Amino acid sequence: MGTAAGRSRAGRVAVVGDLATDIVIRTDGPPAVGSDRPAKIRYSGGGAAANTAVWLARVGVPVTLVARVGDDAPGRERIAELVAAGVEPAVAVDPELPTASIAVLVDGDGERTMFPDRAAADRLDAADVAAVVGRDGVRHLHLSGYALLDAGSRKAGLAALDAAKQRDLTISVDAASAAPLEAVGPARFLRWVAGVDLLLANAAEAAALTGLSDPSVSAAKLATSVGTAVVKDGAGGAWWRGTSGAAWVAAEPARRVVDTTGAGDAFAAGLLAAWLTGAGPAGALAAGARAGTLAVGLPGARP
Repeated sequence: MGTAAGRSRAGRVAVVGDLATDIVIRTDGPPAVGSDRPAKIRYSGGGAAANTAVWLARVGVPVTLVARVGDDAPGRERIAELVAAGVEPAVAVDPELPTASIAVLVDGDGERTMFPDRAAADRLDAADVAAVVGRDGVRHLHLSGYALLDAGSRKAGLAALDAAKQRDLTISVDAASAAPLEAVGPARFLRWVAGVDLLLANAAEAAALTGLSDPSVSAAKLATSVGTAVVKDGAGGAWWRGTSGAAWVAAEPARRVVDTTGAGDAFAAGLLAAWLTGAGPAGALAAGARAGTLAVGLPGARP
């Protein structure tokens, strides 16, 4: 692929991946196995790709979400939320499977553990994805790694990458989650995303892909496969390594950590919004850090 600087940055971002219902369970302590633990439970829109699309729309980036939901009330509610947030939905309706749902267990420190049921999201259609990515006016593809990590949606994820490369779009991929990366195999995943402009990962995901625990070192290693690797390390800051330079920014201090759900999705949106309008490595990282910090101070995954 050519360099991002050599391509047009005017137009729309196509985000490809999952749209789901988050079932957020907040507790003040660990689960009481075999007994009860009082909790607060809320339902909200979720899905990594959808979250990033909403955060992009929040800062005025024209954005289309390509996803799949069930023919059910949750699916209709999730689409309505996208429209209200300013996201154009290119969302197919599956006649058999329900809308994806994610049980999110949030502990007293705001850390989350997820239990996803991908359902209709795992039937993302390659033709639907390629049609949207191939539209006139789309300038950038952002692909949630979940579309590649799950076998049912993998063909669609690969089709998105292929369509974007054929149109010489800039491309970013979020590595998504460490455990699925280990299950699918780091070498396979890196082969699928080879040559993309931006690969975003947190420290655990970068370690799963490289076997290296130091985020700065793992970012440099990942940058040998892609144009630029961005590795986030929570309070440790974030690293940018690649053909466009190297940078590190400190984490934005959070006054209060309410819920870390969607923080990485917000970071991705903040970074992309800045980078796609010409920010350099440090500026893009700082914008991502600000968005991530805003996200952890809010309940749920979206603004």
